Amino acid sequence: MTLLNNKVAIITGASSGIGRATALLFAAEGAAVVINARGEQALNEVAETIADLGGRVHAVVGDVGLAQTHERLVQAADRFGGLDIAVNNAGAVGAIKPLAELSLEEWNHTLNANLTSAFLGARFQVPLMLARGGGAIVFTSSFVGTSVGLPGMAAYGAAKAALMGLVKGLTADYAVKGIRANALLPGGVDTAMAGDDAQKEWAAGLHAMKRIANPEELAQAALFLASPMASFVAGSALYADGGNAAVK
Repeated sequence: MTLLNNKVAIITGASSGIGRATALLFAAEGAAVVINARGEQALNEVAETIADLGGRVHAVVGDVGLAQTHERLVQAADRFGGLDIAVNNAGAVGAIKPLAELSLEEWNHTLNANLTSAFLGARFQVPLMLARGGGAIVFTSSFVGTSVGLPGMAAYGAAKAALMGLVKGLTADYAVKGIRANALLPGGVDTAMAGDDAQKEWAAGLHAMKRIANPEELAQAALFLASPMASFVAGSALYADGGNAAVK
């Protein structure tokens, strides 16, 4: 028996990094996965990998900052029978510069990619979950903006920190109806977003474990939050950050 047998999951930002690792793991654990990213070729490659391994998968290319993308995602989930799990993982660092040098357009772009996209996801996902009697929503936040601020990343940090307000609000509204909302807070992860080798080495030094994670380690943490193992976990922030927050 697998942890997500007969479940249906939406995973955004699934073409690479944490999202890709989560899509592969959830499919291996028995879930039908609806995966999303903006890059069609990379997303289709993930879908082909899952299908070749015997998994059930449907790819939806689109920008999570747009409502119509989420509408298409829940429609695809409905064709699998409904929606049990959503991992709202897609995001973007945005412009990296001191706060006073950010334009309003750059600020809005970063908040849209990381916070408004999460709101839109939940807005469309909740009704399908209610129809199933509940579900689990996981938002990928960050140690940036929660345990630390980093130079040039005020907009990103503000958006990621705000996800906890969204998680708490969803919990107040829907936990009694069986929907568990939680945030996953990674530290540094070995993805393209982490930068070059020198930047990864610098990031590793921030962590008590003196290394950064691989995406599969974060996927395992997302699996915990999405699965029955976390049946009494709601409104929480799970730091999967190698001790980063503990040593600041």
